[in-house]
Order: sequence, then C-alpha cells, then structure tokens
Amino acid sequence: MKSHIVLLFSIALLSLSSCATRTRVVTTNNSNVTVVKTRPANYKILRVKGKRYYFWNGNHYRKTRRGYVVVRI
Repeated sequence: MKSHIVLLFSIALLSLSSCATRTRVVTTNNSNVTVVKTRPANYKILRVKGKRYYFWNGNHYRKTRRGYVVVRI
C-alpha cells in the first residue's frame, strides 16, 4: 500500500513539474518560410493597421491555417 502511494505521488510530481510547452517548427523545402504549429504561453498580441500579429522569442508571427508564420513588420 505504501509503495502505491509513493508511486502515485511521484507520477503527480513529475506531471506537474514541467510548465514548458513544446513548439513544433516546420520549414518548407521550396522557400524560407518557417511555420510554428503551436504558440507558447508567453506570447503578446500586437495590432498593426488593424491586423493581428503575435510576438514571442524576438519575432513577429501571423496566424495561418497551417500554424504561425514569421513575418517582418
């Protein structure tokens, strides 16, 4: 019984210890377009001339059907 409690506690501890999310980055072969499938939790939303852009990791991104694409503003 004690080993079951220790096992459950360790599983809960491991699942709660990581807050980082993984971003999946895809680069197409025909051009220099980088597509990020998921955005991180610490992004900021910017509006430039009525259009919505996302900012994180020093880059600006635009949302598309395939994910988020790096753009220059």
